Amino acid sequence: MALGSIQKNSIKKIGAILSFAVALTAHASVESSHGIAMHGDLKYDAGFSHFEYVNPEAPKGGVFKQAANGTFDSFNPFIIKGTAADGTGLTFDTLMARSYDEPFTQYGLLAEAVRMPESRAWVEFDLRKQARFSDGTPVTAIDVIETFRLLREQGSPFYKAYYRDIRSITAITDHTVRFEFGSEENRELPLIIGEVPILSANYWKERDFTKPSLDPILGSGPYVVDSFEAGRTITYKRNPDYWGTDLPVNRGRYNFDAMQFDYYRDSTVALEAFKAEEYDFREENSSKNWATSYTGPAFDEGRIKKELIADANPAGMQAFIMNTRLDKFSDPRVRSAIAHGFDFEWTNANLFYSAYTRSHSFFSNSEMAATELPSEKELAILEPFRGQIPDEVFTTVYQAPTTKGDGRNRTQLRTALKLLIP
Repeated sequence: MALGSIQKNSIKKIGAILSFAVALTAHASVESSHGIAMHGDLKYDAGFSHFEYVNPEAPKGGVFKQAANGTFDSFNPFIIKGTAADGTGLTFDTLMARSYDEPFTQYGLLAEAVRMPESRAWVEFDLRKQARFSDGTPVTAIDVIETFRLLREQGSPFYKAYYRDIRSITAITDHTVRFEFGSEENRELPLIIGEVPILSANYWKERDFTKPSLDPILGSGPYVVDSFEAGRTITYKRNPDYWGTDLPVNRGRYNFDAMQFDYYRDSTVALEAFKAEEYDFREENSSKNWATSYTGPAFDEGRIKKELIADANPAGMQAFIMNTRLDKFSDPRVRSAIAHGFDFEWTNANLFYSAYTRSHSFFSNSEMAATELPSEKELAILEPFRGQIPDEVFTTVYQAPTTKGDGRNRTQLRTALKLLIP
């Protein structure tokens, strides 16, 4: 029995040594990079000093006040129980930081280097040795491993599903961590991992991750909790000892000395509080409010500025979604008939103050939206599926039906009837 046990343990050790040797071989054969991109090349080279869209010399100081809706009774945003306070993300750092002038590209934050093969079957991150939590303790590979264990085993069910393709996480060294994937199909996964807030393994050693708490969670981000009144207000102050202030991904950012979130139970009250200059910034998503509510002395005298800011972000959509698994919606002619019956132009002018733009793509307002017929490269991908996908893909650029907006859309309704009654 003893001999068998020794042999078994020896085999385990040999297996561990072989696994480590394989990891080192993979490590050596793949070049390190300062960033990763979902598609194409990185915009910023390894020596970049700051993102182009920030002012690296921006003055620092002041308090930035914002409104929050509802209430809060916890500082843990990673679990189902409790309602987490707004702004908790300010207290955490992630392995990588996203560049917002590229479709989906990240550069090193906690990680100074990243490696992955062309297949994206695994990814390795080298952590910065100067990275620190706000209590001064270093951020290590063990913290990364424990973060994913907590999220997948004790966090919201979302995390277990979202990271299901992670097969294993290994600390190669104290500052190098490797993720192995069970599938090569999820090419976005290395970037998803780069966005995860990293928690302190030591902090959670004696605490229950599953219970909501008003004890501020230890993080490594640029802000720490300064003061709060549960359910009413919370203020974060800029950490004067923040380890990552001078990193290229942070330069020109996090300029306010304090970030304050005041809670309002009612959205109408929150709007009136803004007009009374109780907080500093508001993003409006109601066309009626935008058209009718932003008036008064503060606007007339220029103390509050109302501005419509164009962007190049995918717009998303507000839409009626039909369940094509149901027989009544399975025929595309039925769906086309419904689209012809919807008078967007009249609805937009009379109900939504002409504030909306019609969506003609799942990817409207982005370079991924189809605005012309397939190119030669796209045709090379599509041709094998000719006959299995609609013929219109090859002949017609999709545009949603349009009307004159006068409420008399008889032409479109006749088209809809023809589709429904051939």
